[in-house]
Amino acid sequence: MGFNIVLTGMVLSAIPIGEYDKRITILTKERGKITAFVKGARRSNNQMLAAANPFAFGQFEVYQGKSTYTVVRAEISNYFRELAEDFDMVCYGYYFLEMTEYYAQENLDEKERLKLLYQTMRALESRKFAFPFIRGIYELRTMAINGEYPNVYSCVKCGKEEKLEFFSMPLRGCVCTECQKESGGNPIDHSTLYAMQFVISTPIEKLYTFQLSEKVMGEFLNLLNTYRSHYVGHRFRSEEFLELL
Repeated sequence: MGFNIVLTGMVLSAIPIGEYDKRITILTKERGKITAFVKGARRSNNQMLAAANPFAFGQFEVYQGKSTYTVVRAEISNYFRELAEDFDMVCYGYYFLEMTEYYAQENLDEKERLKLLYQTMRALESRKFAFPFIRGIYELRTMAINGEYPNVYSCVKCGKEEKLEFFSMPLRGCVCTECQKESGGNPIDHSTLYAMQFVISTPIEKLYTFQLSEKVMGEFLNLLNTYRSHYVGHRFRSEEFLELL
């Protein structure tokens, strides 16, 4: 016998099924990533019409069968409707959803990933930050959640935490002034280093609370783009739209 459970989460994607139904993917606080059917979600008078769309965040009451979930009711607290009013904004939004869906796992604790996604959407909608800057913060914190982030806390060669003046892409982290003579590495600004440390370690609620100068932001984003191109092999479809912006 199946039973109903209430899950908190955000819709990552939605696919039409049959004539009137949808299959949606939700990142939930309680069950990680799940796929659920929403019957009649494409009917104009269905109460689930808006709730079964990407970006919808709230509580979803689902019927858990033997091998499937079916959404029976939803209370949406944020639809992020303003994202749809700006082409650039919605392109970035879909990129964050796609990356989240790619990395999220079923039946695992994904509270941090869900919190990151929600706070990132809020930052995007606020228009207080440059969109590429939001992307850089999101990507670096995603790397941290995945355990794939660069070492920006100590020298990757000797382990010292002082004089971290250089960053080695082949070694995936910082190199101190002494080790740089043998290991190589490019100079890294102290502000860039501190920004990376902040993004990796600060509570997610405080993640979008700082700004960078144009020079530091340029170095921050260039370093992350290079790191990602070296060590994150997957390319997302939504990146094609970002490249056109």
